[in-house]
Amino acid sequence: MDFKKLFDFLEALAKNNSKLWMDNNRKRYREIREEFILWLDDVDQTLAGLDQYYYPTPGKKGINRINNNLMFHPNKPVYKDHFGAGLDKAPGTGDFYIQIGINESLLAGGIWRPEPKALRSIRDAIDYNGEELLKIINKESFKTSFGSLYVDEKLKSAPKGFTKEHPYLDLLQHKSFGVVYPLTKEQVLSDDFKESIIDVYKEMLPFRRYLNNALTV
Repeated sequence: MDFKKLFDFLEALAKNNSKLWMDNNRKRYREIREEFILWLDDVDQTLAGLDQYYYPTPGKKGINRINNNLMFHPNKPVYKDHFGAGLDKAPGTGDFYIQIGINESLLAGGIWRPEPKALRSIRDAIDYNGEELLKIINKESFKTSFGSLYVDEKLKSAPKGFTKEHPYLDLLQHKSFGVVYPLTKEQVLSDDFKESIIDVYKEMLPFRRYLNNALTV
């Protein structure tokens, strides 16, 4: 994958973020998108060899649309400033997310604002065995890679059905359960970018397994 070509396209798109410009550059976009899909296929196959429970996700299935949803976000530009894709995503579970963009590139994983039933399942798992989750996220290498859980929105009090004295109250208050590994442009352009993805995937795996088990068991 020629990521420099991808960055160059996104920079040009950001300066000319309109349907007219995209229509005039549609061939260029499709070539880069197809190359990105083939790269995702390769990453998908590599990650599948690391985990027996990996859920194969071809690049064409995992890649996100580059169009912003203007119906719900009318003030956003017509097109995104990044290419993104979710891999290792079985139905009803979280994914391993890859985003390559001009303003933000990252690797992420977990569950983003799950539906009430799924959120309750995660909280029940924490109630039953929050110690295991704490052990995972407090591991030194995990903290070095991700810091802590990504803070999206948190309750100010205990969730319904739990007391404010609960030993894992801080975890229960989260509305999203995810972690993020920021990427620099230099990392994306480096020859060992794929190896970096593998390392992050492995470090994130116990955390993602914990959440996915909570959603499927």
